[in-house]
Amino acid sequence: MKGDHETRSAKHGEKMIEVRLRFWTDGLAAKDSVIPKHAWTGGVVRIEANQTHGIKPAKPVPFNSLMDVGAVVEKVLVAHGVILHPSRRMQKYIASE
Repeated sequence: MKGDHETRSAKHGEKMIEVRLRFWTDGLAAKDSVIPKHAWTGGVVRIEANQTHGIKPAKPVPFNSLMDVGAVVEKVLVAHGVILHPSRRMQKYIASE
């Protein structure tokens, strides 16, 4: 895997690709207030900018249920051209071609 692709040197903090989940909290408390540690089951998924990886974030993608989170994360990664490689642990149940 290491020799198959272009490589770049990366500074500390630029090596990882960060996807952020944000949960909506509006409407749970009075205006301009929150109930600590309470949120709706919906929100948005966004990818953080990363110059080393050439990632420029687009608009956040909403989700309405925790059941949607995985699909929305996948949609965001695909939209930004991110290619995932299975970890050692996943390789035991994924067929290699």
